[in-house]
Amino acid sequence: MPVPKISDKRRWLEILAVVLTGLGKFIFMDYLDWKFIYISAACLFWISYIFIRYKDDKNILEYWGFTRKDFKETFKIILPFGLISVIAFFIIGHFLETNILSWHILPLLLLYPIWGTIQQFIIVALIAGNLRDMESSSIPYSLIILSTALIFAAVHYPFNLLIIGTFMLAILYSIVYLKKKNLYVLGIFHGCLGALFFYTVMKRDPFLEVFGMFLN
Repeated sequence: MPVPKISDKRRWLEILAVVLTGLGKFIFMDYLDWKFIYISAACLFWISYIFIRYKDDKNILEYWGFTRKDFKETFKIILPFGLISVIAFFIIGHFLETNILSWHILPLLLLYPIWGTIQQFIIVALIAGNLRDMESSSIPYSLIILSTALIFAAVHYPFNLLIIGTFMLAILYSIVYLKKKNLYVLGIFHGCLGALFFYTVMKRDPFLEVFGMFLN
């Protein structure tokens, strides 16, 4: 599809908004421990922005990757990586003795893909996509991929295993996205693999971390 007419100024402002969203994670999630509030606010902000942009340009959703187009093709590309990752998670968790699987993962497998889709939108669509489609400058493909991966990995500081995992994930997802724009597939895999990674490798229960305030 043709690239919508989007000014470079808007593209840079979108990238800045993504960076500020990432910085907010360190303040509200890591320092203040307001995980539920931060995730809810971030989702509300970016969903609102998507809606506002859609009202102005009906083609923007397909351009960003909110489409059924290429769903099967993208799924087939990501599936082998996903299966290998799941096996690797359990093997690593077994040797590190970090497997803490519980029923808590079930609601996360439903909710996390939604948050994962939002993350893929702001990371790969608004960073990788915008950097590639800039009119005033031609940024090397490798630099686009590396920059996107570094930003996504940096947001997951200070957890080293998470930084490594998200860096590799972002490289793959950015490459796939720039070839086949389908955020739904990326969001589903991001959410499911992310949830499983926490319970097998990280020995963390994100369900309690986010919703524990409502269970006490």
